[in-house]
Amino acid sequence: MTSADIRFYFDPVCPFCWLTSKWVRMVQAERQLTVDWRFISLRLINSHVDYDAHFPPEYEAGHTAGLRLLRVAARTRAEHGAPALDALQAAFGQHIFDTPPPSGTGDEEQHRERRGTRDFVEPILRDAGLPVDLADALDEERWDDEIRADGEEALRLTGKDVGTPIIHFEPPEGVAFFGPVISRLPEQGRAGELWDHVVGLAQFPGFAELKRSLREQPQLVGFGVPEGTVGKQEDWHGGSRRQKK
Repeated sequence: MTSADIRFYFDPVCPFCWLTSKWVRMVQAERQLTVDWRFISLRLINSHVDYDAHFPPEYEAGHTAGLRLLRVAARTRAEHGAPALDALQAAFGQHIFDTPPPSGTGDEEQHRERRGTRDFVEPILRDAGLPVDLADALDEERWDDEIRADGEEALRLTGKDVGTPIIHFEPPEGVAFFGPVISRLPEQGRAGELWDHVVGLAQFPGFAELKRSLREQPQLVGFGVPEGTVGKQEDWHGGSRRQKK
């Protein structure tokens, strides 16, 4: 895709990123919105961070799995183009977050680590109508430069004190922001209305930021939060549930 209404930088293991992408897809159904999916790796942008000090114990495994999945995404984009990447981004989220959490399969760290394995990825590729040999990219570090380049592109637009997702409005000249971060989806038929509010802020040249660290647990069955249920509210100061200040 050479031009699009937005560029959406995603990491497939970020639940808030997935919810925002689902909302953006709802907007696509209501409006003539085009999306260019790009990459930002939580593992790469946190490469300087002491995970033991700053994150819950399962985060490093989860972020590493996300990088491995993005390698598959990068190879998919290179070999099969933007439509295939669009299908794969959706399939990643459906398998990771829109599927009930497993029971009796080990601890959370092992569960998140499994997301970076062939056993997990091959069924996703099949669902997206893609060759399963794309899973070879899980271990192909040569894709990391391309993933890093996308992420650095996003951070040049927003600054570095951000997370995922990042949306670039009306690229290449338009402004980019971290978020919007949402914990549940709007009602059917109102996705475009919410989008209009966000675009209105983005189009004002002096707008910089709206922020709060209190978030509901994402309304995703993969987190054990059924649709229509309000998730537990948590304080994500610094963009994550940090262990130490």
